[in-house]
Amino acid sequence: MTVGLSISVLALGVAGCGSGGDSADDAGNSTTQTSSVVPQTTTVASTPSYAGPTDPPGVSAPFIDHVQWVQTPQGSSLQVVPTHNGRVAQAPADMDEAWGEVVKDDPKADTPGMQAQFNCHWQFARVIEPNKPSWNLEPWRPVVSPDQMIMTQCNPGGPEI
Repeated sequence: MTVGLSISVLALGVAGCGSGGDSADDAGNSTTQTSSVVPQTTTVASTPSYAGPTDPPGVSAPFIDHVQWVQTPQGSSLQVVPTHNGRVAQAPADMDEAWGEVVKDDPKADTPGMQAQFNCHWQFARVIEPNKPSWNLEPWRPVVSPDQMIMTQCNPGGPEI
C-alpha cells in the first residue's frame, strides 16, 4: 500500500534588494507591504517494503490432511500428509500453524527432533518433491543443526526407507 504524506509549504515572500517587509516610497514615507500566503501541497509517496512471501489467493488452513504412525525396518515413523494448501502455502506463519495441526492430531509428535524434520520438509522437501505423498518424521532421528538437517535431506541419522 502506498501511503501519501502531505506537506504544506507556506511561501512568505521573496527576499531581494528593495523588496520585503517595510519599504520607503519616493517621498520617504514608510509603507508596509503584505505578502499573500500561498499554501502549496507536495505529496511524497513512500515505497512499500517487501514483507516476505504471501499465500496465493484462497490458501488457508487446514494445511495437514492427516497423520498416521507406521512401522519401518528402522522403527516408528509418523507420516504427515499435507493438504493441497499445505503444499502451496508460502506465508511465514503457515509453517507454525501447520506444525500445530500435526501436534493437535498426535501430541506424541511434539519433540524438537520431529519439529525440526517437519520444518525441513516444509521449507525444502515440498519444494524439491512437491507431490511426495507424505512427509515422514521419525522420533529416533538425532537432533542436529539446521545445516546438517539440510545436508541429510531432512533425514539425519540415515536415509529414509
